[in-house]
Amino acid sequence: MEKATPRTPVMGDVAKLAGVSHQTVSRVLNDHPHIRPSTRAKVEQAIAQLGYQPNTAARALVRGRTGMVGIVTAAGAFYGPRSAQHAVSVAARAAGFSVTNIELDEITSETLAAAVEDLARVGVEGLVVVAGHDAAVDVARRRQGTLPVVVVEGDLTRAAMSAGVDQVAGAVAATEHLLRLGHRRIAHISGPLDWSEARARLDGWRLAMTRAGLPAADLLPGDWSPASGYAAGQRLADDAGVTAVFAGNDQMALGALRALREAGLRVPEDVSLVGFDDIPEAAYLSPPLTTVHQDFTTVGRQAIAVLTAVLRGDEPPTGGLLPAPLVVRGSTATARTEA
Repeated sequence: MEKATPRTPVMGDVAKLAGVSHQTVSRVLNDHPHIRPSTRAKVEQAIAQLGYQPNTAARALVRGRTGMVGIVTAAGAFYGPRSAQHAVSVAARAAGFSVTNIELDEITSETLAAAVEDLARVGVEGLVVVAGHDAAVDVARRRQGTLPVVVVEGDLTRAAMSAGVDQVAGAVAATEHLLRLGHRRIAHISGPLDWSEARARLDGWRLAMTRAGLPAADLLPGDWSPASGYAAGQRLADDAGVTAVFAGNDQMALGALRALREAGLRVPEDVSLVGFDDIPEAAYLSPPLTTVHQDFTTVGRQAIAVLTAVLRGDEPPTGGLLPAPLVVRGSTATARTEA
């Protein structure tokens, strides 16, 4: 006699085991906000016990939704945008969304607008743009009322639907750390200034210098790349008055570190160096890099929380910007004194 094939559990089985209605199970599966925690726990326990797998396609049809989220980012992006993109993808899947990614070779208003239209055509319910670029904010504002767009690390004064780290406070902390070590000429290597992150870090450096009664005069432009940090470091090596450098990201700090060493300068004995992002390699450089840490995992969750709230018709959470703590390592020291 053949052994009967086990029947695949259905929603009614979950309702019976949990002692609730079919509608209550449906509400739990669709993450309805007005479900008692005890009821939700019973339903989730029954789902786990039965091994019930919801039919996501059927749920999407019932809700008139696709369950898809689009993510747009720059192709070959540096550590910060790449990490934020990964964090958003993980958070979206954990929230029950499927994810469609588009990587752009160049971030402009035109390329972003085209990407948004492409994703809208395939039926995404909302978008997350991982680029704190002016063009991203402009596109998000134009799409208000049609397709919800959350900008990661965008300018909160221009895009209400945004998630990110307090870049200004992080840059202030980096600069004030150098000031406490006795440095008075602190150079800043900035990122490209059409990125709100770069402007915010520049603003933080200027704010800290101004509070200390010092001129924020030593500004060198960069483009986030190690090559631009290297070029800036070569220029700084020729200026004996500069005793500390705050780079707008860790990649530019790496480039500056090499240039300073090639010029015969020691870090931190001759020049202290601070970065921003806290890349995984930062703790293993020689010397280990003092830098500002960004919690990209929480940024990703925050972005999806904002998007989910809007899709439900709720007010987006107002947690504000995340803190950006300074991680002090071996690349900073007390300012040198002249003999």
